[in-house]
Amino acid sequence: MTAAELVSAYLAGLEQADTEAVLDLFVPGAMVHSPLYGPRPAAEFYPELFADTSRSELTLLGVMEGHTPQNTALLSFWFHFDWHLPSGAAAPFNVVDLAELAEDGRITTLRIVYDTVDVRPVFERETGASWRRTPLWTGLHAA
Repeated sequence: MTAAELVSAYLAGLEQADTEAVLDLFVPGAMVHSPLYGPRPAAEFYPELFADTSRSELTLLGVMEGHTPQNTALLSFWFHFDWHLPSGAAAPFNVVDLAELAEDGRITTLRIVYDTVDVRPVFERETGASWRRTPLWTGLHAA
């Protein structure tokens, strides 16, 4: 599968909330690192994400290919995620997904990178929590 085919299949599966189609793009045991959900096995992350999604529209903005210093293939794709939570509340954002690829072209690790400043409050109102949620006062009164 080419990089363009992988990105196209991933975005289509994500937009359609098709867990099976998305997970087919990952090796067994692959990890996803999300700013809202934290580090999770892909097999846990996508069902949870799709349960928190009433609809989404994705617009690809760019693709980059490269390698780590250890020569692991890297694929980055930048896209707009017009995300709607179960209530219909909008939580749109631009995101870069950074995928480390196995030799067979499937994803071993996916790191999701975006600014959550606008999304996190909407997400937390909807779901009640998010990963790394820290009250403002935490640590301010440390001895």
